[in-house]
This record gives sequence, C-alpha cells and structure tokens, in this order.
Amino acid sequence: MKFSIALFALAVASAQPNVPPTFKSEVRLVRLLVNVKNQAGDLIGTLEKDEFSVFDNGVRQDISVFEHYTTKPLSVSILVDTSGSTAKDWQLEVKSLTRFLRALFGAGNEQDSAALYTFNYDVTMQHDFTRNSRALENNLRFIKPEGGTSLYDAIFHASRDLQRRDGRHVMVIVSDGGNTTSSKAFKDAREAAQRADAVMYPIVIVPITNDAGRNIGGEHALQTLASDTGGRWFDPTIAELGRTFEEILRDLRAQYMIGYYPKEQSRGFHTVRVDLSRKDLRAQTRTGYYGDALP
Repeated sequence: MKFSIALFALAVASAQPNVPPTFKSEVRLVRLLVNVKNQAGDLIGTLEKDEFSVFDNGVRQDISVFEHYTTKPLSVSILVDTSGSTAKDWQLEVKSLTRFLRALFGAGNEQDSAALYTFNYDVTMQHDFTRNSRALENNLRFIKPEGGTSLYDAIFHASRDLQRRDGRHVMVIVSDGGNTTSSKAFKDAREAAQRADAVMYPIVIVPITNDAGRNIGGEHALQTLASDTGGRWFDPTIAELGRTFEEILRDLRAQYMIGYYPKEQSRGFHTVRVDLSRKDLRAQTRTGYYGDALP
C-alpha cells in the first residue's frame, strides 16, 4: 500500500507544469543628507517635509523619511596629506586637527567615531574608527611628512572602509591638492566615494591663486568630489584652518535626512535633485547614487 501511494504522489508531481520560481525584489531606501542655506550662506534648519521635492532620474519621488537635524551616528574618515610638500605647515595642521577631533566628540551622538588615514607614496590607516580622540592625536604627533602624494588612492581605500559602516559617512581631506603617485584614477576615487555615500569636505591649504605654475588638477578634482557628494570645498590659509573645521562641524550638526523608495529600480547610476519651495534657499546634497550600492 505504501508503495502504491508513493507511485501516485510521484505521478501527480510529474504531471504538474514546471513553474519557474518567483523572486521578489526588495526596494531599498535611498537616503539623502541635505544642508539648506540662504543666499548669505546661513544654515536653515526649520523647513518641513512638504517644502522639499526630490527627483530620481528626473522622476518625482514620495518622501518616506524626514528628519530635522539628524543625529544618526557619524563615521568620519580624516585623510591627511603627509607628502614632503606639507612639512612646512605640519605642526599647525596637527593643532587644528586636534581641536576638530575634540569638538567632534564633545557633542552629537555618543556613537560618532573617526578614523585617521595618512597618504604620501602609500596610504596608511593610522587608526581605525574610534571615539578616543587622544589615540588619534597621538598618531598625528609621530608622523613625519615625506614623499609623493597618492590622493586618489587614499580616497578610494577610505571609501571602501566607510561603505561597510552604518550611519552617516563623512570624509575630511587635508591636502595641498596635489596628486603625483596614485595608482587609481580620479574616476575610480569618485565612484568609490559615491558608492560609499560619503559626504566629502576637501581642505586645500594652498589656494589655487597662490602659484600660477602649479598643477591644479587635483584641486579641481576635489572641487568636483565635494559638489558630487553634497559636501563643501575649502581653500583656507593655514591660519584659517581652525575656522574651516568649525564650519564643517556646523554643517554636520544641521543636516536634514530625507529618505525615499525609488519608483524606478536599476543597478546603474541614478541622478538625484532636491528642489525647495522657497527660491531664496538652496539645497546641498549628493548628485546621485549607484543602485547596487544601497545598503
């Protein structure tokens, strides 16, 4: 009897048509970190959700998540140029970075953290992500600037590390803007930063106007990266460096977080635009993302 039942079950199963398995694609949240400023450059943190319009590949999206002054944890990658050309101002850079780290951990989310990278011929992670500002400061004090400048390599590797972390991703770069020894091209660094959703704040200590004979390709690349990722580009004098770090912190403490589920899903690059109902204000956010890089 058992044998007959087994044969019957086998016959029924073989008679059923082969139905291909169905897979349900998961729609992932696109997250935008947005600063809003008026024409004078002042941060505006009082707007409501209905004052924002978000477009993905030109299609208006429905905003599902909206936060004023988001306090999501920060992961801040600090990339410091330690090539020979930075030696003259090194001690002043260290002092400004030390003040920045103490201010970063003095307020905000208790899970905020920072990692320290240096780059010359090579890229070195001097310290992994931590809240111990003293440990980061100690690493800085024992560095001797020398060698070439692998700027794009540093951005590429730091972006890869950021991509594995939760929360908000920020990259602060302190450099003279040169790029002389990278194995990675600008396009590689740019894509890595966009895939990591890293908001970039490049600080070029030597302004472009200081020397008409300098190679300014790296500086222009950093300007592009800041614009593409929703960050800002700075060119302070060494005396203005401390004030620059203060401006970066103000931006980070005044971010809106806007989230939406894209109506059109694809793995490639999506362009993003954020419009405001008030025409006297402007939104500062990333210009796009890769669909296959969403967390």
